[in-house]
Amino acid sequence: MTLPEIALTEPVGPAGAPLLVLGHSLGTGSLIWEPVVPALAAAYRVTLLSLPGHDTAPVPAHPFSMAELGDAVAARVRELTGGVGGALYAGVSIGGALALTLALQHPETFAAVASLASAASLGDREHWTKRAALVREQSTSVLVAPSAQSWFAPESIAREPELTGRILRVLQNTSDEGYARCAEALAGYDLRGRLGEIRIPVLALGGEADTVAPAERQDEIVAGVPDARSVIIAGAAHQPPAEQGAAVAAALLEFFGGVTR
Repeated sequence: MTLPEIALTEPVGPAGAPLLVLGHSLGTGSLIWEPVVPALAAAYRVTLLSLPGHDTAPVPAHPFSMAELGDAVAARVRELTGGVGGALYAGVSIGGALALTLALQHPETFAAVASLASAASLGDREHWTKRAALVREQSTSVLVAPSAQSWFAPESIAREPELTGRILRVLQNTSDEGYARCAEALAGYDLRGRLGEIRIPVLALGGEADTVAPAERQDEIVAGVPDARSVIIAGAAHQPPAEQGAAVAAALLEFFGGVTR
């Protein structure tokens, strides 16, 4: 089995602190975490994950599943930690789906995970298959206008015009094939029947204005995972770290602090 290639940045933060991996949403990149990293890096060794075909990660030549993506991330994290468990992970949207996948498959590597603006399933197979075909046919540029509406709460663009504009430009410039392969991985993603198998703490963090993964999808995670809690961030939609960085940082520090104390 050939695992998909991902990229992790050199960790920043206090030597000896737990490793915290931050994963981004589909069609974006590590810049969505810019408002949050300084606060998190004061307490943890923070590394930013790039999904296949995003940022510096190579464009995948073959299809992969979310389970295989989780295996690839866990393998790289074990390299960074020397095989010692206790790493932490937080991810947005597909990155949040990856959080639940890692919690299920690799509890020996991760002590806790946070799933942001995500759910135990994100659309059905037909939705993602059509999305992949659309991007291959017309490029990620076709997604910019609808994403501007669904990704951000109305006030977010007015409050953060520079950052939200950069995020949408990253979407436009994302590899079409990289986006499509990740979309196809989501086509096969559904952990709704397996949440009860997760044995590490999970934070389900949502944006109050998120129409992609609304509050009831966070409730679904809390109802299914034995040790889970939810936080809903006011003034955020589908990209909470970019929209409400201070509130997201506070929620993550409180959650992970309770796990690592």
